[in-house]
Amino acid sequence: MKLILDEEYIPGTSLRKRDMDGSTGLAFLQKMFLFSDGVMLSQIRSVSGIDGSTLQNWTKRGWVENSVSKKYNINQVAHILIINMLRSCMQLERIAFLIQYINGSVSDRSDDIIPDSELYDIICRVLDRLSVQEGVSLRSIDEMIQTEISDYKEPVEGAKNRLYQALQVIITAYYAAIIKRVMDRRLNRLVEEKGTQA
Repeated sequence: MKLILDEEYIPGTSLRKRDMDGSTGLAFLQKMFLFSDGVMLSQIRSVSGIDGSTLQNWTKRGWVENSVSKKYNINQVAHILIINMLRSCMQLERIAFLIQYINGSVSDRSDDIIPDSELYDIICRVLDRLSVQEGVSLRSIDEMIQTEISDYKEPVEGAKNRLYQALQVIITAYYAAIIKRVMDRRLNRLVEEKGTQA
């Protein structure tokens, strides 16, 4: 099955790519941190649409690292956006497992195989490259991931394969979320049409 899905939003956010001059990934994150070394909860909320209580719940469960002086750094924001981009089609516990599979404990950076900001950047680069292809297949997803991580340097043996397998799940899940949104819109149209006929 081949799909042509051009996503207009920056992954994990409620912002359209065109409103940010097409920036996604690390370029988008760097714009957020242009004038500051940290962002406040209110900024994350306005960018992602995540309410404060949801983020506090994620922090309590150990899925998100605590802010420092009420500010989140670039890797914490990337981490939050990755969770947010997956939560419409994956259970939160499974997202937490997936992120832990890549980088271990949220509060321990020594076991990370890749900074969250770099992981988010790879995700966005893969999605951007896939969006200009004549259709997306599981094979093209796998090939694009392999291309994007070809220069990745393993901090520990087996890290590249771990990253590759996790990215397969993340990218496939993101496309599933896009398909679900399309399905929801189509179903809502039918419900509205039925309501007007009653």
